[in-house]
Amino acid sequence: MMFNWLSLVTGLFYIVLGIVVIIYKFFFTILEPAIAYALGAVLIIYGIFRIYRAVSKIKQSRDEE
Repeated sequence: MMFNWLSLVTGLFYIVLGIVVIIYKFFFTILEPAIAYALGAVLIIYGIFRIYRAVSKIKQSRDEE
């Protein structure tokens, strides 16, 4: 159960990281705008995916109880 909550927090972290990459165009090195937007979008989409999986697993575990 704790892993599901940790996945939720990790998903939020990825979304914030994606937004930061898009705004500052920096990820360990200075990025070109096109690469920054692409990397930021991938990070945000992955964060949403992690949150979706965590929420579905939390709902599933509550239904089993």
